[in-house]
Amino acid sequence: MTTVQNPEHPINHHGQLNSSSAPPALEARSIYKTFRERKQEIQVLDGLSLAVQPGQFVSIIGPSGSGKSTLFHIIGGLTAPDAGSIWMNGADVTGQKGRIAYMPQQPALFPWRTVLDNVLLPRELAGMDKEHTIQEARRWIERAGLSEFEQAYPHTLSGGMQQRTAFLRAMMSPHEVMCLDEPFSALDALTRSDMQHWLLDIWEENRRSVLMITHHIEEALLLSDTVYVLSSRPAQVLQKIDVPFPRPRRENILSDPAFLEMKGAISSMMREELKK
Repeated sequence: MTTVQNPEHPINHHGQLNSSSAPPALEARSIYKTFRERKQEIQVLDGLSLAVQPGQFVSIIGPSGSGKSTLFHIIGGLTAPDAGSIWMNGADVTGQKGRIAYMPQQPALFPWRTVLDNVLLPRELAGMDKEHTIQEARRWIERAGLSEFEQAYPHTLSGGMQQRTAFLRAMMSPHEVMCLDEPFSALDALTRSDMQHWLLDIWEENRRSVLMITHHIEEALLLSDTVYVLSSRPAQVLQKIDVPFPRPRRENILSDPAFLEMKGAISSMMREELKK
């Protein structure tokens, strides 16, 4: 694959070195992490580095147990790295909480709050103007096809509707960087496909800086500008892959020979890693 890069030399979709002087929206620099259980030490992250440029959609893909969720906990300030640092927009924010919008694997909606109230929650916690916030939330709820369910409670919604609500809640966060932890893993194949294309359309409109964990190669390539392929534990970056397909992307990209070739190459890379 000609799109594989050295992480220290980012290349844009035209194969040229990026000239922007703006610092990354999010950067993990040489993160190390070892967990100690009784007398045993388990190294999870081994000098892992990655970056999300402003307005970029980046995915992490790797074997189960390779430390992807641990990296998210470190980015979110919930876990301290043994070494290394987290930077946002040129500032060291290592260990600081409340700097990202986060969407977990499960929707984790509050059951006593309606769709609208769940979506509004991040702005409420930030103490932002309620009237303006409600108007914005209702616009996004309409865009998500949930207007008829604005006053519905989570238990009355389908899995896909719950995930849409959870994504809108993350998007309403005042924080620029969104971290999505396998957001569609619990959905059936058809609903997952629908959600991928819905997310793609929504993201194309607002271009937030996104870092997503996924085990789904096709999903990573469909949604992302850049894909980081991780090794088995302790995790390092095996390859940083610049996804060359232009935006906006549509479903027919999934049958493009170049797309299938890239998908196959990543799959082979991960199979070889699992054999080690």
